Amino acid sequence: MRQLGAAKDVVQTWRELEKQVTELRDMVTLAIKEDDLSLQREIQHEIGKVANQLDQLEVRLILSDEYDARGAILALHAGAGGIESQDWAEILLRMYLRWAERRKYQAEILDISPSEEAGIKSATVEVKGAYAYGYLKSEYGVHRLVRLSPFDADHARHTSFILVEVLPEAEEEVDIQINLDDLRIDTFRSSGPGGQHMQKTSSAVRITHLPTGLVVTCQSQRSQYQNKESAMRVLYARLLQLERAEKEAEKAKLKGKHVQAGWGNQIRSYVLHPYRLVKDHRTGYETSDTAAVLDGDLDEFITAYLRSKVREKND
Repeated sequence: MRQLGAAKDVVQTWRELEKQVTELRDMVTLAIKEDDLSLQREIQHEIGKVANQLDQLEVRLILSDEYDARGAILALHAGAGGIESQDWAEILLRMYLRWAERRKYQAEILDISPSEEAGIKSATVEVKGAYAYGYLKSEYGVHRLVRLSPFDADHARHTSFILVEVLPEAEEEVDIQINLDDLRIDTFRSSGPGGQHMQKTSSAVRITHLPTGLVVTCQSQRSQYQNKESAMRVLYARLLQLERAEKEAEKAKLKGKHVQAGWGNQIRSYVLHPYRLVKDHRTGYETSDTAAVLDGDLDEFITAYLRSKVREKND
């Protein structure tokens, strides 16, 4: 039913666009016949809107992989560098929350580990909305920041790294089945912000999947039940990702290719000094408007990545 609903939405979108184009054609015929300049200007404006819609739909057509239409789990991990990297992690977290807000997606922080001084050590965010994973999968990898450190008395230039993981939302008991006997569930007091209630009760939850050793924690909600539900969603997503990674590794082995992942996969640099530039190393797309990017304006980077993947397939 979910797939049927999504298919109906796609058909309706294209039918509406077809109707707009038909109406524009009639307007063009009338404008030529009447030699109406104001109508011609209106037509040019409407053509621009249709062209923009077509660009967006073209990107949507690219999102045809198995899990692209689903929501996403986003996980950020500060790298070596202490407070500098932890501050960078918090900046990136805000960037993705602003991006989700721009696209009218629902973003919820499931777990966050604050730093003692500034920034965060890690964070896990659930992004709900059609094709959230399809768009956000372009963000998987290491993000590098170069700037004058606000935490350095000498204002020296520092380089920081953050690992961003992107997982597709898993459909419980459909994509992955979990034996409850394979889980160890521990509760503890929340260490993050949230008032006295969260500090005094054991509302935080840690789930360990014994066969794989995967550990998931959640402490953002006030109730233990809510945190357990959130942690299970993340666990399902991580197990699905693990299964996909094993399949990809097997394919690569059969093809004789080595799959490299982790910290060596630096995908994008954000340079704030001595010049301003954000550059994606996979596609070559870059912009000097660093403020807009850090405020969530990521669509051009995402589109460039998706189109590059299409070219790779065609080659």
